[in-house]
Amino acid sequence: MAPMAYQVRVFRPLACAALLVCLVVYSLFYASSTMFQSTAPAPARTFMTLHLATSSESVPAAGNETISSAPTQGANTTAYVPGVAAVSVASEAPSNNTTTHQVVHQVVHQVIQKISSKEQVPSIAASNNSNATSSDRAEQGILTKYLYESGYDISNVELCPDLGKNMQLLVAITSAPSHKDARMAIRQTWGHYRQRSDLNIAFLLGSSKDSQLVQELRDENRLYGDLISGHFLDSYNNLTLKTVSLLEWVDNYCNHINFILKTDDDMFINIPKLLSFIEKHAKDKRTIFGRLAKRWKPIRNKKSKYYISPNQYQPATFPDFTTGPAYLMTGDVIHDLYTAALGKTYLKLEDVFITGIVAQDVKIKRTHVNEFLNKRVAMNACNIQKGISIHMVKFHEQFDLWKKLLDGKTKCK
Repeated sequence: MAPMAYQVRVFRPLACAALLVCLVVYSLFYASSTMFQSTAPAPARTFMTLHLATSSESVPAAGNETISSAPTQGANTTAYVPGVAAVSVASEAPSNNTTTHQVVHQVVHQVIQKISSKEQVPSIAASNNSNATSSDRAEQGILTKYLYESGYDISNVELCPDLGKNMQLLVAITSAPSHKDARMAIRQTWGHYRQRSDLNIAFLLGSSKDSQLVQELRDENRLYGDLISGHFLDSYNNLTLKTVSLLEWVDNYCNHINFILKTDDDMFINIPKLLSFIEKHAKDKRTIFGRLAKRWKPIRNKKSKYYISPNQYQPATFPDFTTGPAYLMTGDVIHDLYTAALGKTYLKLEDVFITGIVAQDVKIKRTHVNEFLNKRVAMNACNIQKGISIHMVKFHEQFDLWKKLLDGKTKCK
C-alpha cells in the first residue's frame, strides 16, 4: 500500500500540471488558427425563420421598423419588418471581425432585398388578410393597402377599347360569384345597352373557395366576356376592396372614359335617363353624383352588422357621402380616389369610405340627384321611367321593369 500511496502523491500533481499545459496550448492555438472557423458565407451560418404576420399586432403601421438584439454570444435576435415578417436569428459565436449586430444587419438587409419595394407589403398582407375574417383585423385600424392585393384573375381589358377615349359611360356592377341569375337577368334586359359603342357594362366579382363555382365563372366569362375578378375573397366585409379593385381597373385600363356608374346586381338602371343626365353634365369635373346622405353617425354597437370601431373612424359623424346602391363618378376622380383609398384606414362600409371619407380628403364634390332613388319603389311604369336607379329588384322582376321602361303608352306627369 505504501508504494501505491507514493505514486498517487507524486503523479497526481504531474497529471494536473500536464492537463493545465494542454489547455493553455489548445486555447492559444484556437485563438490564432482559422481551422475551426467556418468557411461558409455569413447567411449560411445563420439560422433564420420567417413568421408571416397573422395578427394586427405585426402589421400595426407603415414605416415602423424595430430590431431588438442582444450582444451576448449565442443570443436570439428578432427583427420586425412592417407588415411582412418577424425574423428570428439564432447567431453563432461571432468571429473576430463580425459582431452580433452585424449579423442581424446582414440578415435584415437580405430580407429587404427580397422585397423589391415597400409597395409589395400590401400584396403579401392581402393574401393573408383579404378574407371573410379580415374585419377582425380591420377593426383594430389598418391601412387599406395592407388588406388590398392589386391585380385580377379575370381582367377583360377589352371592355374599354383605347382606354375609353370614345366611351361616355362604363356601368360597373358589383356582383357575388353565385349570383349568375341576377347577371343573366341584367344582360337580357337593361344590359342590352352595352351594344352601343359609347357604353359598356361589366360585372365586378371577388374570388371564391368553391372550385366548381370558379369553373362556372370561367365558362360564363368565356360566353359573355363581361366579368372582372379581383384578388380578394368575395364577402360583405370586403365590399370596399371590390370598389377599390374597380378604381384600380379603371385607372389602369379605362382612364380616358367620361363617366363611371358603380351599382349593384339587384338594381334596375334606366340607361336612357342616365345618358340624358350625363349629356347635361358633360362639362362637370371632379364630382360624384347620387343620393346624398348627410351627417350619418357611425354605429358603435359591436353586435351590429354595420359596427365601426373608433380605431377605424374616430369622429362622431361621417362626411357626406352618396349611398352605395348606385352612384355616378366623373372620370377625372378615379386616380385620386384609388391612390388616396390605399393610404386610408380600412372601412367595410364602401360608400361611406369611398364617396365620403376618401372623396372629402381629395376634395371631390358630392352632389345629390333626386333621380337616384336607391330604394325599392312601387313598380309602376311612371316610377320606372322617371328614376335613374331602383334598388332591391329581384332577378325575375327585371323583365317586368324592362317592359314598363319600354312602354310607350303610359303617360306620366
